[in-house]
Amino acid sequence: MTKIQFAERADRKAVETGDAFAPKFDDRGLIPVVTTCASTGAVLMQAWMNAEAIERTIETGEAHYYSRSRSELWHKGATSGEFQVVKDFRTDCDQDALWLVVEQKGGKCCHVGHPSCFYRSISVGTPVSASAPPRLKTDD
Repeated sequence: MTKIQFAERADRKAVETGDAFAPKFDDRGLIPVVTTCASTGAVLMQAWMNAEAIERTIETGEAHYYSRSRSELWHKGATSGEFQVVKDFRTDCDQDALWLVVEQKGGKCCHVGHPSCFYRSISVGTPVSASAPPRLKTDD
């Protein structure tokens, strides 16, 4: 059970310009969060938070997320040692997305062993064909 209390989403102006934290959760009680590296600015991952993950992140200074696949709270690094120390925690203008700026401990954010979960690129500016789906290029 969480003890955190969020502000009411009373009016648009208060949400967009006020100082009260009033996150807009989806119908499952989740809000998307983008996590970037404090030293490089690189995007490390995109995940989800629920109220408990937000509360634990604020209280501990380490990133906590909600795992949709496991349906449970997830303390990043608790099993892998790849902890994320939060340096900045932000919300966007209408408070329906969050942004964590972290110091990534251990150097690998992704569960498959890469520094970022965004380790593959999709070519753009090339013809698209139904018979040849786009291919992914893995970073070196």
